[in-house]
Amino acid sequence: MKLIHLSDLHIGKRVNEFSLIDDQKYILNEIISIVANEQADCVIIAGDVYDKPMPSAEAVALFDRFLTQLSAIGKPVIIISGNHDSAERLAFGADIMSSNGVYMSHAYSGRLDRVTLHDEFGEVNIYLLPFIKPANVRAVFDGADITNYTDAVRMAILCGEVDFSQRSVLVAHQFVTGAATSESEEISVGGLDNVDAAAFDGFDYVALGHIHSPQNIGDGHIRYCGTPLKYSFSEINQQKSVTVAELDGNGLRDVRTVPLTPLHDMRQLRGSYDELSARRNYDGTATDDYLRIILTDEQDVPDAIGRLRAIYPNIMRIEYDNARTRNGGTVGVADEAVVASPIDLFGQLYERQNGRPMDDEQRGVINAMIEKIWGTQQ
Repeated sequence: MKLIHLSDLHIGKRVNEFSLIDDQKYILNEIISIVANEQADCVIIAGDVYDKPMPSAEAVALFDRFLTQLSAIGKPVIIISGNHDSAERLAFGADIMSSNGVYMSHAYSGRLDRVTLHDEFGEVNIYLLPFIKPANVRAVFDGADITNYTDAVRMAILCGEVDFSQRSVLVAHQFVTGAATSESEEISVGGLDNVDAAAFDGFDYVALGHIHSPQNIGDGHIRYCGTPLKYSFSEINQQKSVTVAELDGNGLRDVRTVPLTPLHDMRQLRGSYDELSARRNYDGTATDDYLRIILTDEQDVPDAIGRLRAIYPNIMRIEYDNARTRNGGTVGVADEAVVASPIDLFGQLYERQNGRPMDDEQRGVINAMIEKIWGTQQ
């Protein structure tokens, strides 16, 4: 059985205020071609379909088009919600769509949705575990001793009626301890959301979402496929791809990747303004890629970003690296606002009004309120 493993589409995402909807439309078309060429038996999307819990109409229309194209190929599509998705909204119409081979995970309620597929060796059970927090599992199993994310995942699997006597695949969206992260993920400081890889023992393959870098965990049966596009400059050296996992009668046989080529790459350029604006240095190169430019000029160049955009229209950010910024210990950022988290903004307001910072108890109260209102921990 051949499985196409995708995750973290983040449809509707903006990077440095650039909309990536055209890039996403392009890459989803490329994925459709790969699915058809591979003659896959199933397509898995392991969470973060959208970039926001309430996606734009444009993002919803693009995902609808993608699902319609996948459905036309005639293979099952299995989807779970990630931390960026609204589990309830994503599950809308799930029971109706399942009759057409599109299986959406329901919001977690104490059971795992299961999709059973067949090949020449028999049944393969695919279990759907949407993104969960300890609070989600405690709410279902009142009184259960669940203090961290590993406890929550263990309990969800234990009570999910998983039949390990048959070949089994888990689709999940969590941060597994030891995974290499990028700048574009939402990871809790201090590893509070870590899940021990041992929690997934027994599955033949674990198709993970949440981490944007493609990578294996442990012996390779636990895998992050990564994002189909680069969503931060920490990812510029990554080759984005589609993961293909194949099972035989004994379980996982092979995991390989099919590379993806984006509409616009994401790159970094470094040099002085004169060097970067000299025609000999950009003739024949892809000047419409998304760029971070690091200027080495000792003096700030007036309207550098505006002038360089005449050559490189998709500059996302400009920084300076020179004697002044090195003495300050950081690389200076030009023409870009620094965005603080909600808890930090509230903390700044509290300190201005009260002349002292919040204590740990007050910060915990505000964090709990933010989590309740937004469904995410800051």
